[in-house]
Amino acid sequence: MRSFEAAARIDAPAVQVWALLVDVGSWRDWDSGVDRVEGHVALGERLTLYATMIRSRPFVVTVTEIRPGEVMRWRAGLPFGLAVIERTYRLDGQEDGGTVLTVREDHTGPLAAILGRTTPDLNPSFRTFCDGLKARAEGRVSRPPS
Repeated sequence: MRSFEAAARIDAPAVQVWALLVDVGSWRDWDSGVDRVEGHVALGERLTLYATMIRSRPFVVTVTEIRPGEVMRWRAGLPFGLAVIERTYRLDGQEDGGTVLTVREDHTGPLAAILGRTTPDLNPSFRTFCDGLKARAEGRVSRPPS
């Protein structure tokens, strides 16, 4: 199994962070590391992500779990579980009113190692995403207009 992960402590309540997280159409408006997302967040829906680090290969996922204010999970991969890519966005509300955002992606299955050879290190991209969402939720400018 190969995994990538980043986290950030955000000085905003989980409900506010959640609203920004599930508004995937606006991710391009802040420094998320994503050029655009097609689709909308709903259980069973497909989303197509165009990441800035791999512009030539969009990432198509299916939303597999939604727990408002807590977890959003996506899944992609090869048929029959030969390779499974699962990305989880987790929000943990803190007693002081802040939120810890964790983004994690796990690659599993018999062919995951082969797919992993073409997958770059996603940790920097996940850190960019966390930092951008933090800046947006805390009311700071996170991406200049294009």
